[in-house]
Amino acid sequence: MASISSLGVGSGLDLNGLLDQLQESEQQKLVPIQQQQADQKTKISAYGKLQGALSNVQSSASDLNDPELFNSVTSNVEGDSVSAAATPDAPPGRYDVDVEQLATASSMATQGVDEEAVLNAGAEASLDVALGDGTTKNVTIEADSTLSDVRDAINASDTGVSSSVVFDGDQHRLALASKDTGEQAAIDGVTFNGLDGLTLDADAEIEAQDAKLNVNGIAITSDSNQVEEAIQGTTLSLTDTGESTVTVARDEESIRGAITGFVESYNDMKSTTADLTSFSSEDGETQAGDLLGDSTTRMAESRLRSTMTERVGDEALQTLEDAGISMNVDGELEVDENRLDEVLASQPGDVQALFSGTDESTGIAGRVEEELDTMLGEDGMVEGAVTGAENQMDRLDERYSSMEDSIATTVDRYRSQFQELDSMVSEMNQTSDYLTQQLSAM
Repeated sequence: MASISSLGVGSGLDLNGLLDQLQESEQQKLVPIQQQQADQKTKISAYGKLQGALSNVQSSASDLNDPELFNSVTSNVEGDSVSAAATPDAPPGRYDVDVEQLATASSMATQGVDEEAVLNAGAEASLDVALGDGTTKNVTIEADSTLSDVRDAINASDTGVSSSVVFDGDQHRLALASKDTGEQAAIDGVTFNGLDGLTLDADAEIEAQDAKLNVNGIAITSDSNQVEEAIQGTTLSLTDTGESTVTVARDEESIRGAITGFVESYNDMKSTTADLTSFSSEDGETQAGDLLGDSTTRMAESRLRSTMTERVGDEALQTLEDAGISMNVDGELEVDENRLDEVLASQPGDVQALFSGTDESTGIAGRVEEELDTMLGEDGMVEGAVTGAENQMDRLDERYSSMEDSIATTVDRYRSQFQELDSMVSEMNQTSDYLTQQLSAM
């Protein structure tokens, strides 16, 4: 049978148009799958929002479950003679600090010489540096050294002394200074052995001194202006002489911030789940949340709410409500600011026990963190729901691909059948034309 490359040419029938209509009809089989794919994508995205909201609660609970949070302190200074940095070991208190003198380093210089002059021609020399701690450091000076060479040799040695060359407007001098402050690090004297022309200038000496201060009337001496443990757990940086007041207090703002952050993250989660499971009907139109009726969302919210309202430990504060945090009729947390301020000021240990727990019991923040670790973990119910939705999406993709192959096969079969029909009709038309001609000739 003859092959016809363009459908309908031989028969005169609109077979291409008919084939297009059949193909369009077959494509409608993909529409239900596409709708299911769209629904599944929406569901996966909604689970992502749920995971994000729960993860934020988990993060804020982790912050609140850290015992170090409740040990944090702040330091405030009134006055200009010191600054203070407190660690969690610092006990709260008020300290009067009187700085009588600052710690200084010692320094001295030589008489002036020609900078280019060789100080030890042809022979090795040395110098001895006597320090305030009773030790003496020796520095070897190579032969044929100038003032700059002596400086470099001192700086390369482990003497606790630094050196520089200073121009006084007429000649150059070798200047030496102790690297550290305080009397123990002072330069008591320098002896030049075999260095011609180098002698100390008695008028260019500055003596080292220790810092002297008293804290709440207790006299303290320090070889440095960074004074540690004069106040337990606090470093004082002396900047000037004079009186200052240092106040060390518990960092209630950080604790309050962690508590309110925990409350806000829970309320944000509650708002997210409310949107995801919402349902409304207005003017005959219904709007449903992406996870309306979803058991995973409902169970996650229920378990978290139950964990938040449980009693913990046997301390004075056993529930969130005891600390001024209550749950309203909508399931959101509300903070009584006055009550929270009261317990932070008067019951700091009980607040810590309520949220981060004790050696004997886990606090509310710890329980919430553990619950969310279980929910969001690899084998948790939220991760399981996400995995299930993703697997369903994969199956839908396979169904879609399989249906596309089936439609393509069906359309190819229609095309082959139409080609055969076109050829048959074409031949019949040719036969009809021939017979008509023959009959007309007779």
